[in-house]
Amino acid sequence: MTKSIYEFEVLDINGKPQALKTYQGKTLLIVNVASKCGFTNQYSDLEKIYLEYKDQGLEILAFPCNQFGAQEPGDAEEIKNFCSLNYSVTFPLFSKVDVNGDNASPVYQYLKESLPGILGSKAIKWNFTKFLVDKNGKPVERYAPTDKPNDILKDIKKIL
Repeated sequence: MTKSIYEFEVLDINGKPQALKTYQGKTLLIVNVASKCGFTNQYSDLEKIYLEYKDQGLEILAFPCNQFGAQEPGDAEEIKNFCSLNYSVTFPLFSKVDVNGDNASPVYQYLKESLPGILGSKAIKWNFTKFLVDKNGKPVERYAPTDKPNDILKDIKKIL
């Protein structure tokens, strides 16, 4: 049984392996993102929150996903450019993943198992579903795509 998010290794946006233990002791907000989604403008608030709270121990980890309406069709270079040019994103971006199904990223399998959604459903419903993870690597809260980053800021500040 997995005890914390730090046990996983993922690929960064450039395809290089990165151990999540790199973020040990930090508060994490893990988000599945997409460039062509109605919620894509959340990148702006995520970046503002990141810049304001990264020195207090917040990391935002963004995992592009193309499983919802094919709203993240680009390759890694296109995703990086989109995030940089449109939203000046400086928080870490990772390689595109599946969040549901047989090929779901182990990170997302762990997050969904730890924090099922409404009525116990484990499936991610759409882009920009957010998971708040405490400094011990334990998922503490799951947020719907409609939960704006500023609306969850109070929860982030509470565990920073």
